[in-house]
Amino acid sequence: MFKNLRLFKLDDPAAVDLDRCEAQLAARRFRPCGPLETATMGWVPPLGEETSALSHIAGDCVLVCVRRQERLLPAAVVAETLDEKIAEIEDREARTVGRKERRQVKDEVLLDLLPRAFTRSRRACAYLDRQTGWLLVDAASAKAAEDLVDLLRETLGSLPVHPPRPSRPPELLLTQWVTTGDLPAGLTLGDECELRDAQDEKAVVRCRGHDLAAEEIATHLRAGKQVTKLALDWREGLTFVLQEDLSLKRLRFADELLEEGLDEGLEDEAARLDAEFILMTGELRALLACLEEAFLQAEAPADLAAPAALAAESDPPF
Repeated sequence: MFKNLRLFKLDDPAAVDLDRCEAQLAARRFRPCGPLETATMGWVPPLGEETSALSHIAGDCVLVCVRRQERLLPAAVVAETLDEKIAEIEDREARTVGRKERRQVKDEVLLDLLPRAFTRSRRACAYLDRQTGWLLVDAASAKAAEDLVDLLRETLGSLPVHPPRPSRPPELLLTQWVTTGDLPAGLTLGDECELRDAQDEKAVVRCRGHDLAAEEIATHLRAGKQVTKLALDWREGLTFVLQEDLSLKRLRFADELLEEGLDEGLEDEAARLDAEFILMTGELRALLACLEEAFLQAEAPADLAAPAALAAESDPPF
């Protein structure tokens, strides 16, 4: 089950050749860092190391997983070792080490320390949905998602994708949802939001565990703040925080949904992960259809242009 979602839209979902996908991924299979490499990245089996397939297909969805390994060489350790080397040279030869020579000594220090440095690995999964045209990446940061997309593009030879292009400013629509309480069918407000002043980005109010229909929130909205992050509940089966760039964080699937959708008799780990993947893709497909209609398809109503003025002119609905 994904914990975060970074969204990318495929220009031509049919261009992804599932028959060639496995062979293409195999050409960029993960390998550990060499003695003098700072980092490596490649594909690993998404259903666990006990399996061999580098892609997992369920219906129109193909799941992949990338592993990035990097050597941990703290800058403080490099600096300390470099200072010791420089001091040794200056004491032995009774001279001052210049800037150019210092850079050369630093390169020698890195070559000496890298093979002995510890390594750390991180994994990130993504899946292509050819039915909807979405590429969904489980990454908390935009940089990690872009790294995975770049590797996938290199692996497949071509992958024309772009981030979501909302037809209306997301923060204005999120503000309207909190102001009016009128959300698309299936979505309900959670108990968390972030409010930012449209004129001063440093003026931020973060609310967690709050009733978003409370007068305290309404006061901030009437003062001109906009909702830039909003906790939402999808059909009582999935909770998440929607951000102004349309990424989703802290996805959590309800235990009741998992109990209803998964067979308790599944003892094989790969079979259980496959069942979870099918359940997750079905639920996210419905959720993204709702968000796509709200943010990417419909034209922005005139009242979204001035949510603060709207809130000030009318009595708050809460």
